[in-house]
Amino acid sequence: MKRTRRPRARLAVCIKNKGYEASLEIGKLYRVIFDKVAEEHGYLRIVDESGEDYGYAADRFFAIDVPKPLERALLKVAC
Repeated sequence: MKRTRRPRARLAVCIKNKGYEASLEIGKLYRVIFDKVAEEHGYLRIVDESGEDYGYAADRFFAIDVPKPLERALLKVAC
């Protein structure tokens, strides 16, 4: 039986928030939820200031990869 791997949580920094100032803060780290369909359309699913996840244009963010121990620590404060 092949085990399905759960996609890794990713992180991204907001670099543009025009029109979404209440939902996104420039320079803030956000959790990215894997959503293949959204990504195929140029969007990222982001857990924003409301605590809910919404699709935002990917060009509003700079995705970052960090080592797993750092990712765990950052996700505790980014969520």
